[in-house]
Amino acid sequence: MAASDRSQRAPHGSSPAVWENVPPRNPNFIGREALLADLAARLTDSRSPTAVLPEAMYGLGGIGKSQLAIEYVYRHQADYDLVCWIPSERTPGIVNTLSHLAGRLGVGESGDAAATVSQALDALRRGIPYTRWLLVFDNAENAQTLAPFLPNARHGAVLITSRNPQWEDIAGCVEVDVFSRAESVALLNKRGPALTPEDADLLAEALGDLPLAIEQAAAWRAQTGMTAREYLRLFDEKRSDLLFEGAPNLYQESVATAWNVSLDRIEETNPEALHLLQVCAYLAPEPIPRSLFSGAHRGAITRELDVALADPMRLGRAVREIKRFSLARIDPRNNSLQMHRLVQLVLLQRMTPHEQERMRLGAQSLLASADPRDPESNAQWYRYSELYPHVVASDAIHSADPWVRDLVHNTARYLQRFGDHDSALDFTREAHHAATELFGAEDEKTLQLAFWLGWILFSMGRYQEAADINRATLDVHERALPPGPTRAAQTNESHLDAIGAVAADLRVKGDFTQALELSRRVFETATEAFGEDDACTLNAAHNLGVALRLVGRFQEAYELDRTTWELKQTLLGAEHEQTLLTRVGLTIDERELGLYRHARNRQEEVVSQYLRHLREDNAAVLHARRVLAVARRKAGDHEAALELSEQVLGVMEERFGPTHPDTIAATLGLSVDLRYTGRLERARELAEASLAHYRRIFGDHHPHTVSAQANLAITSRLDDLCETAHTLDRAAYTTLLAALGERHPLTLVVATNLASDLAALGRHEEALALGARTHALSAGLLGEAHPSTLSLAANQALDLTALGRHDEAAALHDQVVHEMRDRLGPDHPATTALTDRDRANCFIDPLPL
Repeated sequence: MAASDRSQRAPHGSSPAVWENVPPRNPNFIGREALLADLAARLTDSRSPTAVLPEAMYGLGGIGKSQLAIEYVYRHQADYDLVCWIPSERTPGIVNTLSHLAGRLGVGESGDAAATVSQALDALRRGIPYTRWLLVFDNAENAQTLAPFLPNARHGAVLITSRNPQWEDIAGCVEVDVFSRAESVALLNKRGPALTPEDADLLAEALGDLPLAIEQAAAWRAQTGMTAREYLRLFDEKRSDLLFEGAPNLYQESVATAWNVSLDRIEETNPEALHLLQVCAYLAPEPIPRSLFSGAHRGAITRELDVALADPMRLGRAVREIKRFSLARIDPRNNSLQMHRLVQLVLLQRMTPHEQERMRLGAQSLLASADPRDPESNAQWYRYSELYPHVVASDAIHSADPWVRDLVHNTARYLQRFGDHDSALDFTREAHHAATELFGAEDEKTLQLAFWLGWILFSMGRYQEAADINRATLDVHERALPPGPTRAAQTNESHLDAIGAVAADLRVKGDFTQALELSRRVFETATEAFGEDDACTLNAAHNLGVALRLVGRFQEAYELDRTTWELKQTLLGAEHEQTLLTRVGLTIDERELGLYRHARNRQEEVVSQYLRHLREDNAAVLHARRVLAVARRKAGDHEAALELSEQVLGVMEERFGPTHPDTIAATLGLSVDLRYTGRLERARELAEASLAHYRRIFGDHHPHTVSAQANLAITSRLDDLCETAHTLDRAAYTTLLAALGERHPLTLVVATNLASDLAALGRHEEALALGARTHALSAGLLGEAHPSTLSLAANQALDLTALGRHDEAAALHDQVVHEMRDRLGPDHPATTALTDRDRANCFIDPLPL
C-alpha cells in the first residue's frame, strides 16, 4: 500500500488531526480501569513547564501492555491533536515511522532518514504545528537505544510499552500485572456461553489470569460453544504435553496450552490456515503486509498453502479463520496481519524439525519474491521498511537461496541510502559475517556485502575500519584471478568496485598519486569492458575526476567531469542525484580554474535542482550547499557565503557531530568566511578546532590537515600574530613540498601565504624571491590570468615597493589591477583590495576525498 495511506484520522468523535499508525481498538477490551486512570493522571502531569517525562508500562509478554495503551489512546483521543504509534522493537521501525510522521508535521521527508527524524523530533520539541501530541513507543526493549528518539520537550506526552523493567533513568514506570480474577471472569463471560461462578473461577485459575490466555480461551469458547469442563479437560491434556516438554514458566505454559487447543482445531478444519500461521512464525511480531502473501512467489511451501497463496478467496478464508480464533491481529486499514511473539513460540514448538525448516525457507522465499529490487529509489523505501523486520526475523542472512541473498544485499543498501547508518552497519556486518562463514570470502555475493560494509564505514568517517575491510576484499579478488595474460580480461564489476574502494582509502591516507593510478585503471578497464555509458563506467569516471582534482589537474578533471555529466543527463536525467553529484564536481573544477562567477551561478542552479526533490538537511544537499558557500566566497559575496556556511555547519553538527569529516570541512569554511568579514577571534577558534580534528583523523601530514594549518596561519597573521603564522606556514610548506611537490596548487597557495608572513616580519627580500618563484610556477600551472597568479603578482608589487623599487612596483601593480578587473570585475573584493594595495591572501578549501 502507499505510504500516504498510513496516516488516518481517528475513526469517530473529536479526533486528532494526525492519527498515525494506530492499531485498531480491541472491541473485547475489559477492565484495567485503575491502570487507565493512573496512566491518564501521569500523562496529564507530564504537560508541565519542564521537559516531558515519558511513562513506561512494563510487564511480561502477553500481559496486555499494548492493548492497554491502545485503549488509552482511543479513550483520550480528544485530548490530543496528534497521536503516533511507533513499533519500537528495532531501530528501523522507529526511524521509518518518525520519517513518515515528519510529513504530517509539515517538515516533509528529506531523502535521508537521520535528517528527517531529526526534523520531526525538533518540530515536536517546538510544538509546531501541534503542542498536544502523544507518541506511543510500543515494545521498546532497550532504554539506551530508544533515548535518542524521545523528544525533550515541554509539549506533548510519551508512552512506552516494554517487557524490560529497567526504565527508571528516563521514564516513570508502571508495572502491568495479570488480570484480577473479576476481570478474567468478565472477559470469559463476554465472549462465550455464560459460565457458572465456579466454572469461571476454575478456568481463570487454570489460565493464570494471564490476559492473552484468557482472550484465547474466550475466543475458543465463542467459536465452539464448548463448556468450561470440556475445555479444561482439553487444556489439561495439552498442559501435560507441554510439561513433558518442559514449559519455561507458568505464564508461557498457560498461553501455550490455550493456543494449542485452538491450533489443533484449525489443523483439522483448515490446514492452509495453520500453514500460513507456521510461515508467519518465522516473521517478526510486527505488522505483516497482506501483499506478502498475495503476490507471485517462487518455489513451493506446502501443497495446501501454495493453493491458498494462488487463490485470493482461499487465502481470505484462511485469514478469517485465523481471526476467528484470535490467533493474530488483523488490521483492515493497513491491510496487515500481526502475531504475538508467544503465538509464534507455540507454533515453533509444535513443528517437527523438518516442518520448521520448510516454513523458515517458505518465509524467506515469500520475502524474496516481495523484494522491489531497487533500494536506490526512495519510491521503494517504504516497501523495504515493511520487509526489513521480517528479513531479520526470518534469519535470511543464513539463506543459501540466491534470491534471498539478493534481498539481504538490497536490504543493506536500503538502510544506508535511507540514512539509518547505524542499523545499516549492524545488519551488513552481521550479514557479511554469516556469508563468509557459510560460503567463504571468495563467494561473489559475500564480496558484494564486503564492499558495501566498507562503503558504510567510509561514509561514517570510520576510515581505518573501512580500509581494513576494503584491502582484505581486494586481496580476495586478486587471489581469485588466474595468472597470465587473461588476468585483466577476468576483472569484473565487483573487482573494479573493490579497487575503487582502495583508491578512496589511499586518498584518505594522503597518497593522491597512487590513488589516481588506481582510479584511472578502474575507469579504463570499465570503459573497455562495459562501454562509456555503463553505470559502472560512469561511477568510475566520477571517481577519477575526484582523483584528478586532488593532484591539481583541474583542466583534465573538468573535461572528464563535463563528459560524465552530459552522459548522466542523457541516461539518468538532469536532476537525478548521481547527475547532480557530478555537476557539483564540475562546479569545483570551474572554481579551481578561476571561473568564480560562473561556478557560483551554476552551483546556485544545482542547489535549486536538489531542493526540488530533497530537503536542505539531506547529506547530498548539505555537500552541495557547502560547495555553494565556497563559490559565493570566491565570487566575492562574503556576507552571503557567511550566512550559508553558518546554516550548513549548524545542521551538520546536529546530524553528524562535530568530528565527522564533512562537519570539519564546514567548520573550516565558516572560519574563512568569518575572517573575510572581520570576525577574527571566532575565525581563529574554528580554525584551531578544525586543525585539531583533522590531526586526530588524518595525522599531521595529510593535505587536509595542512590546509587547516595554512588557513589558521592567515588568521593569525591578520590578528598580528606574525611569528605564529610564519611557523605554521613554514611547517605546512615543508610538508607539502615532500608530499605533493612544489608544482601542486596547494603548495603554491601555502608558498603565497608564507611570502606574506615573511613580508609581515620585514623580510622583504625573502618574500620577493619566494613570491617570484611561486608566481612563475603558478603561471605555468594555472595560467597568467588565474586570480591566484594575479594575487601573487600584486603581492610582488608590494614587496618591490617595500624595497624601494617604486617604478617596477607601480608598473606591475597597474597591470595586475587591470587584469583582475577584467577577470573578476571592478567591484569584486579582490579587485578593490588590490586597488587599495592590500596584501592578497589565499585560503584553501579541502577538496572532497
